[in-house]
Amino acid sequence: MTALAGVRVVDLGQFYFAPYCTMLMARLGAEVIKVEAPAGDPYRRLPTADEEGASVQFHLLNSGKRMMRLDLKSEEGKAVFRDLMKETDVLVQNLSPGAMERFGLDFETLHAENPRLIMASGTGFGSFGPLAGTPAMDLTVQARSAIMSTTGFDEGPPLRTGPSVVDFMGSAHLLSGVLAALYQREHTGLGQHVEVSLQDAIIPSLASNIAGYVHSGGTMPERTGNRNGGLAVSPYNAYKTKDGWIALICPTDAHWKRLRDVMNEPAAEETRFDTMAGRCGDMDDLDAIVGAWTADKLKDELSAQLAEAQIPNAPVVTLGELLVDPHVEEHGVVRWLDDDKGRFITFGNPIFMSQSATVEPTRVGPLGSDTDDILSGELGYSTGDIERLRRSGVV
Repeated sequence: MTALAGVRVVDLGQFYFAPYCTMLMARLGAEVIKVEAPAGDPYRRLPTADEEGASVQFHLLNSGKRMMRLDLKSEEGKAVFRDLMKETDVLVQNLSPGAMERFGLDFETLHAENPRLIMASGTGFGSFGPLAGTPAMDLTVQARSAIMSTTGFDEGPPLRTGPSVVDFMGSAHLLSGVLAALYQREHTGLGQHVEVSLQDAIIPSLASNIAGYVHSGGTMPERTGNRNGGLAVSPYNAYKTKDGWIALICPTDAHWKRLRDVMNEPAAEETRFDTMAGRCGDMDDLDAIVGAWTADKLKDELSAQLAEAQIPNAPVVTLGELLVDPHVEEHGVVRWLDDDKGRFITFGNPIFMSQSATVEPTRVGPLGSDTDDILSGELGYSTGDIERLRRSGVV
């Protein structure tokens, strides 16, 4: 049995935020129906699209879902959607602010027709407060949430993080809210509205930065490069090696003593480096010493040597190295799968559960490929009804 067997989810999301939340639910065994506008999710049409018009990004986040095409701007389309909601456990959406209300498909309306319905809304800044309703994407939330101003080096410009951390942090929070609502429904029999804003989800990740800023009275530089966000741990940096870089951290004095023994560098023996406060106070000097020691070594050999000494470290892996990493492959978080159409890439399930069966993802279907089956099988529409909806462009 899978963890979410028997749970029907409707994904009215686009881009990354809501679709990753529902992808995780699909991997946990829920039946997920992705409802798309007549033109489809905008991320179907990115330049990385395949011959069927679905981008690699779309494959990564939407494989294993059923595909339904529906025009929610039409009255008939809204009626079909309300029928679908009567047979749905969870609706996940991150449409533009106010869209559900404009469609007349707000939580109160849908909940009145299906009291067990859980509606999960992903927003940029929430439904209240001065920024409520402000349109948002990962980049703009990074800008408004001090992620960009704390990323990069002090002398450089603010930077966005390489990955879309805001969208995916938001997805994980939204999933947590949905699972909590499903659990509560077991006791009350009632659904509820779950809301997570991207800004609220990402701000706690600034814990080190906030601590350093508060402790320094606002004098600490916001951008600390590869150093600790609060400049409170040293060594803590990425150091150049002969064939790349290695990330190295000594979170305690004991770790530092072990590193000092491994390095066997006289300059590292100075008493000013004996305490964390001392090492942080002379961070530039310490980083120069450690960096000079790592410079003529190979990153993987050095990583193994440091691991043997129980010093937290990791070689800085490139994207190409990551995709062929045996550990990543064994965990299955990135999956290359083959079917009768060839090979495709998608994400696996990062949540491992000892008593739940795993769900194998399947290739993303073309836009609306499961519409007829959903209308007839789940909603009981006749062939004539479906043909009429198709002729009018509703589906």
